[in-house]
Amino acid sequence: MKISLTVNGAPITREVEGRQNLVDFLRYDLGFTGSHIGCEHGVCGACTVRVDGTPIRGCLMLAAQADGCRVETIEGVAESGAIAALQRAFRSENALQCGFCTPGMLLTAQALLERNPDPDPVAVREAIGGNYCRCTGYHAIVQAILGAARSRSAKAPGVAPATAPENDEYIGISVVRPQTARLVAGRGTYTDDVAVSRLLHAAFVRSPHAHARIAAIDTATSSV
Repeated sequence: MKISLTVNGAPITREVEGRQNLVDFLRYDLGFTGSHIGCEHGVCGACTVRVDGTPIRGCLMLAAQADGCRVETIEGVAESGAIAALQRAFRSENALQCGFCTPGMLLTAQALLERNPDPDPVAVREAIGGNYCRCTGYHAIVQAILGAARSRSAKAPGVAPATAPENDEYIGISVVRPQTARLVAGRGTYTDDVAVSRLLHAAFVRSPHAHARIAAIDTATSSV
């Protein structure tokens, strides 16, 4: 079926299968790999994108359901500068390690600050409760979101841009890893993000017999 939608500000028209979910469409058809595939059950939050301004689970929404909608991925939101304060805070607080969950975490945090510009730690933890992170332990993430909220408010100075220490003076100070800049922008590269031209796929067929002698192998191309 043919769908037309707006993705990161650009009009898109494509033919899609009725069963294809939105995150697969964004990743494999359009190349927006910042939205990740984790549990495929809507639990982990790695596939979070914004549809008409609302964060949704990209693995639970069909691409066909996005027909006529405005879709934003981490790449588009980061490029627009809408989450700049959150990105700086995540880097300054070292609120990410592998970065796999970070795009979904940032979009969830953005939605929280839009509806509640001055959340307390309880509200932050409740908001990100549906986004799983296996690396950080959440404390730094909560602190980063609170810091971003303060930086957007007139009540406190903003979070300073993350910079590397001068003269290799790393002892006794918090070090901001330079590679986190691409991770908070959704530009990390993971195994499923790598597209290999003419990749060979292998299928394993198991025999239903415990003991048997192979008499012949049909090498004709399978229609499956």
